[in-house]
Amino acid sequence: MKFTATLRSDQGTSASRRLRRAGRVPAIVYGGSTDPVSIELDHNEMYHALRKEEFHSSILSMDLAGKSEQVLVRAVQWHPYKQLVLHVDFLRVEATQAIHTKVPLRFLNGDASPAVKLSSAMISHVLTELEISCLPADLPQSIDVDLGELTAGATLYLADIELPKGVEYVGRGGDVNPVLAVALVKAGPEEEVEEKAPGAEAGDATPEKPAE
Repeated sequence: MKFTATLRSDQGTSASRRLRRAGRVPAIVYGGSTDPVSIELDHNEMYHALRKEEFHSSILSMDLAGKSEQVLVRAVQWHPYKQLVLHVDFLRVEATQAIHTKVPLRFLNGDASPAVKLSSAMISHVLTELEISCLPADLPQSIDVDLGELTAGATLYLADIELPKGVEYVGRGGDVNPVLAVALVKAGPEEEVEEKAPGAEAGDATPEKPAE
């Protein structure tokens, strides 16, 4: 995916406000062997690009001052209640240097699983993305999670799927095998069982003979 950036000379809060009023977005690109560079972007182009999932998990081609650089989106600042992009951070990508980033999970075949077809279970997606490490050439846009064999009440862990070649999971907090999905069985209405003593059926009781 490609986008165009322009070098930004003015710095500071006032300059950023002027850019936003003019339909531009202040941004920065850093990393690699080059110093950080302040840039600006077209707001409408960037707004629509950022709404695409693959824009966040793909290596992007940035056209800056007539040269092309490979970058990743690292952070996006949005306006708290308006549909406005306030600032974007990009990380330079070098072919021989491993990158750490988050990749979305793509869940497949859930409706065809025994959990859903046979038990009417509800499949809960515990994670929606994974933080991974890989070389730029090995970066996947998403990671497939096949739910086709999931049974009612079962739990699917990271170890149950195969990561793409060259991709490693970056565990957080020592959790090297996180839960990806769970098949939850819907609880049915409880049947009320009325316990009755023997001979307590209506009409079975024998009236006591009054004492003489």
